[in-house]
Amino acid sequence: MEKDYSVKTLGTERAVKKGGKAQELVYCGIFTALIAVGAFLKVPVPVVPFTLQFLFTMLAGLLLGSRLGAVSVGVYMFLGLAGLPVFTEGGGIWYLLKPSFGYIIGFCVGAYVTGKIVERARKLTVARYLLANFTGLAIVYGMGMVYYYVICNYVIGTPIGLWPLFLYCFLMAVPGDICLCILAAFLAKRLRPVLRRV
Repeated sequence: MEKDYSVKTLGTERAVKKGGKAQELVYCGIFTALIAVGAFLKVPVPVVPFTLQFLFTMLAGLLLGSRLGAVSVGVYMFLGLAGLPVFTEGGGIWYLLKPSFGYIIGFCVGAYVTGKIVERARKLTVARYLLANFTGLAIVYGMGMVYYYVICNYVIGTPIGLWPLFLYCFLMAVPGDICLCILAAFLAKRLRPVLRRV
């Protein structure tokens, strides 16, 4: 009887693990789709358009954790580079030469770091979510601006100075993303307990 019971228990554990994996895939797929949709929900501003991608990439880290959050953004990035028109201006491997692609790389790293900060928190407060989001924001803009500068000045031959870079790629773009950081913190506070119960 003990042997039969052990076999049944093992089968149940495997079923739970499979169910968990399936749920993870569904969540990753949902956030990959949201990030793609966010690319087209945009406000036109010079140089770097303001979109809702940042909101969804941060929520991916906050709600799914570092690994799954980064996977969601990574799949989005892979699909775009493979040719699907999921980026703000289409898709394709040529996007690597687009100065603003550094922000997409930053989304992936930012989602991972944001998730890590949340995972290591003893208590998940709005302040902790804000800390995670603003850290992610710094990563996104840091990587985005460095990539933009390198591609413009050393790859495609359209030089940009440090002040114009700072003005157009940070000062004019960051206020909207700061608002998204605050929105994401309150959304995560509400949604994370719900996801944990599902």
